[in-house]
Formats: sequence, structure tokens, C-alpha cells
Amino acid sequence: MANANYPLPKFHFSVEWGGSKIAFTEVSGLNKEMDLLEYRYGNSPEFFKQKMAGMLKISNITLKRGIFAGDNEFYDWYNTVAMNLVERRNITITLLDENHAPVVVWKVKDCFIQNLKCTDLKSDVNELGIDTVEIANHGFTMEHVA
Repeated sequence: MANANYPLPKFHFSVEWGGSKIAFTEVSGLNKEMDLLEYRYGNSPEFFKQKMAGMLKISNITLKRGIFAGDNEFYDWYNTVAMNLVERRNITITLLDENHAPVVVWKVKDCFIQNLKCTDLKSDVNELGIDTVEIANHGFTMEHVA
């Protein structure tokens, strides 16, 4: 069980996307931001604008993973786009403790791949091939598991 006196490390996590668990090396973009509306009516006795909450902006989520022979998971999902129809999936991202138990769970809804970036190729480096997908979504919830 995680020690409440220390922040959680971020390197032990799992991603479930549409029923299958896929190992990723990096997840980023779990961001929400509120637009700011400013308004001042003409006869206000105060000489500043009121600030109000506006529309919610949701960032795309970026997932990175190594290339594996015979693994077409990214490409098969990306290729579901046809005639403005796309297969949308819900994704669950889970931060795990040292016993592999969930500590924080993000549930992302109505996801689809907006951008698929294949690895670069170089003949003079000793690196792994990493594919990147950018996932458009309709928001997420976050739950801290006790």
C-alpha cells in the first residue's frame, strides 16, 4: 500500500483501451482547462471586469509505445475511420502501487485516434522504435482509490 507521507511515483501504470491492456512507455495530456469570460457592465461602480467560468477545454491524450512485430493495434483502430464514422472507445488509465493495485484511475470517454505518428528510422543510433498516438476524447473523470 502507498505511504501517505510520500508522493506517488509515476512510472508504474496500466492502460486499458477498448477491452485490451496495452503496455505504453508514456501517457501525457490528462489536462482540463476552463476558458475565462470577462464582463463589465457600463455603470458598474468597480473599474474592473468580472471573471466567470466559460467553456471547458479538454486536451488530447498522447500515448507512446514500442513497436512489436505483428502488433497492429494502433493501425487497426486508426483505420476504422470511414465516411466520417470512427470507432470510439473508452480508455482507463491507472496509476499502480508497488503491489500493482490501483491508486488513481482516470476514465476517459469517447476516444478515437486523431493522430498516428510512426517511429523515425536512423541508421546511426541504438534506440527502440516508438510509435505515438494522439487521442481525441470527450473528457475524463479522476478517482483516488483508498
